[in-house]
Amino acid sequence: MSAHQNSTPSHNQLDTKAEAWSALFSEPMSDLVKRYTSSVFFDKRMWQADIQGSLAHAEMLSVQKIIAAEDFAAIQKGMAQIAAEIEAGSFDWKLDLEDVHLNIEARLTQLVGDAGKRLHTGRSRNDQVATDVRLWLRGEIDLIEGLLKELQRSLVEVAEKNVDVILPGFTHLQVAQPVSFAHHLLAYVEMFKRDAERMLDVRRRVNVLPLGSAALAGTTYPLDRERVARTLGMEAVSQNSLDGVSDRDFAIEFTAAASLCMVHISRLSEELIIWMSQNFGFIKIADRFTTGSSIMPQKKNPDVPELARGKTGRVVGHLMGLITLMKGQPLAYNKDNQEDKEPLFDTVDTLKDTLRIFAEMIGGQLNPATGAKEGGITVNADNMRAAALKGYATATDLADYLVKKGLPFRDAHETVAHAVKLATQKGVDLTELPLPELQAFNPNIEADVFEALSLEGSLNARNTLGGTAPAQVRAQLARNKARLG
Repeated sequence: MSAHQNSTPSHNQLDTKAEAWSALFSEPMSDLVKRYTSSVFFDKRMWQADIQGSLAHAEMLSVQKIIAAEDFAAIQKGMAQIAAEIEAGSFDWKLDLEDVHLNIEARLTQLVGDAGKRLHTGRSRNDQVATDVRLWLRGEIDLIEGLLKELQRSLVEVAEKNVDVILPGFTHLQVAQPVSFAHHLLAYVEMFKRDAERMLDVRRRVNVLPLGSAALAGTTYPLDRERVARTLGMEAVSQNSLDGVSDRDFAIEFTAAASLCMVHISRLSEELIIWMSQNFGFIKIADRFTTGSSIMPQKKNPDVPELARGKTGRVVGHLMGLITLMKGQPLAYNKDNQEDKEPLFDTVDTLKDTLRIFAEMIGGQLNPATGAKEGGITVNADNMRAAALKGYATATDLADYLVKKGLPFRDAHETVAHAVKLATQKGVDLTELPLPELQAFNPNIEADVFEALSLEGSLNARNTLGGTAPAQVRAQLARNKARLG
């Protein structure tokens, strides 16, 4: 269609004083329904994505000669003014116009007249909102990926200072084997590394253009959808118009990745809470991340980790909500899909805030005057070591020692169990049993057993890839530092 053919607005194009569909209806929407169905006061955060998508669409319409070049120029000018008004806080968001899209389009028509009405040619709010959510979420994923790197850097910085600090490793929350505190922290680096990889993988499926699907069946206008995708930096174009307007897999998939990331945050939170308690005393958290008690003056409560642990349930709940939202919907678009935004927005906000605060709580805050980080968690190496000496953490090392002397592992395991039983009865550590008593369990035990039973000996012996030996931990630190930059 030529620009001349499209010069007369059709009856169903948007009037700034009425709804987009007003000509068909004999009575106005009730105020109750307006409030119930409106999304403008939460979806207005997508205004930049809406303008970005609209400009790419208008540019394509102009190139395809569906609208005149002067209409495109007017749309560009009007959108620039709208962006300035929104940034200045002077834009008048109207409940009557229901959502961010109609508010911007109505204001555009006020500013540039018929050119603003022509902007909606070849698209529907169905494919428009699907595009806006994808554009907005793509930008948020990029921010989240950066925050995940910052949290990993904080963990690496603390780990690098504590390679030789030993704490008990637990299974079933029982003392199991001694590990380097740095090795323990690097386990979380691995988790958050996977989270970042998942986010980048999700981003590929978010970064697909549905615009041009129109309401559900495509459009009669000769659109160049690939051009719009290139303009918007999107990697692909949706291949089915029904799926293009109704798909919310990308939002569910993002929320699933965010939920798993929050689960990792929650696991770390649980350990910080335990480590900070007086019964452990492994670490201190900077005062600005804790609170006191209204009745007990001695208390310092780890509110930030506790709240993050709680917020994990909130994000997982959003995932369940989005899955439930979609499970019964027939093709194509349904009004139910308006309910995708608040859980998605809150998931993004919660995850970003949590990652930001954890990076500072663990690694500290940069002092502009000195260029050094200050605060963060303080490690009590003595308490960690004392705890590692409880619970016979090096019992497996004694079994490994006997295996190297030729005893089958199962026999070595049973022998060590008897040695631990004796040490328990005497109230001493295995290293405190005299050599003759140890030799009574197996005559091949020699004086070098005490080196094997020491905490440092236990760590150094685990010098395989992924192990807790300081040499391996330093190698992992080097790899992570190179990766994170």
